Amino acid sequence: MKKLIILLVLAAVGVGAYLYYYKVRTAPEYSLMQAYKAIDDHDPAAFEQYVDVNSVTGSLVDDVAENGSALGVLNPGGMAMTGALRLLKPQLAKAARKEVQRYIETGSAEAAAAAAPNRLVNVSMMGLASKVVGENSKFQGIAYSREEGEQALVGLEFTQPRYDTTMVLEVQMRKRGDYWQATEITNTGDILKHVARMEKRRLVSGK
Repeated sequence: MKKLIILLVLAAVGVGAYLYYYKVRTAPEYSLMQAYKAIDDHDPAAFEQYVDVNSVTGSLVDDVAENGSALGVLNPGGMAMTGALRLLKPQLAKAARKEVQRYIETGSAEAAAAAAPNRLVNVSMMGLASKVVGENSKFQGIAYSREEGEQALVGLEFTQPRYDTTMVLEVQMRKRGDYWQATEITNTGDILKHVARMEKRRLVSGK
């Protein structure tokens, strides 16, 4: 009888552990961890399983186009005309995708920027990202995670050493069977405006 009880307890523990492991593996956060691992492994194919690069870069171009004034502060010397950016969206999105792929392959932002084709508008998505997030930025953790049916929103907190503060990137994700795929960074516009304001203050203070 005792052996039967022990076996039932072990079985219950085993099922519980399996369900917990399955829940962790099928959570949005796990898919983002796998995307990060793909970057670390320099594996573009694995990265694109967990990140819809076309969707993410397309929405980034839209957000940049709608925030021309902020772009002018963060990308001096670049052409920050909203109309021109929108007109050239297909070329910019294609260039951004090449930059992302090259960055994953090499781990070098410089190599990524060099891989992008020549364009009329001097805007490098990787270069802009390095100014917004910062070269020495560190991942702090998951600020929040909310699942709503087939959609999820995950807040990723990073440090901003340049301005002695932190920022949260909100990633929208869509369920793809037993994993999730990032489709958009929903607060890019707000982040660009916020960083542009801090950069103006830094320039005025001379620090």
